[in-house]
Amino acid sequence: MSLVTLFLIAVGLSADAFAVALGKGLQMKRLSGRGVLALALTFGLFQGLMPVLGWAVATGFRDYVTSIDHWIAFVLLAAIGGKMIWEAFGDDDEDDGDGRVPFGELMLLGVATSIDALAVGISFAFLDVSVAGAATLIGVTTFVLTAVGVWLGHRAGVKFRGPAEVVGGLVLIGIGLKILLEHTGVI
Repeated sequence: MSLVTLFLIAVGLSADAFAVALGKGLQMKRLSGRGVLALALTFGLFQGLMPVLGWAVATGFRDYVTSIDHWIAFVLLAAIGGKMIWEAFGDDDEDDGDGRVPFGELMLLGVATSIDALAVGISFAFLDVSVAGAATLIGVTTFVLTAVGVWLGHRAGVKFRGPAEVVGGLVLIGIGLKILLEHTGVI
């Protein structure tokens, strides 16, 4: 598989992470370097590790993982998106505005945005692909696009905080629904 093809796969896999990063950036009252780095590292690591995990379990568990991956992604993204919408109508005093994302939420978002990378890793097991090189490229691409997404989202969110949180939540729910509908053959 060519480097260009692998890069296009990496960009495609990073799209969900970028969209989530935009939503989280919209939600941040203050842009924190630590918050951006935490999101970018989490998403990059999950996107980089999931293809390796998928590749490793491809021989025995492919049918089990691919039959439920869309449900896992949908539930996680819908729950986090719903939480964002709820918070948009909640009390702003609850958020200290430090630009950080709680650890548990980081882990849920990392898993939810990298489910597709697991499926790609499964396909890597049947192709002539250097899994380590591909995983590194996917992780680095996701890291960069996540950081850019948080920054762009924050820039827009400074002006449109409340509606932006609702939109960010709806985007997460929409991504989860899209994954679910694609994997169940509806679209």
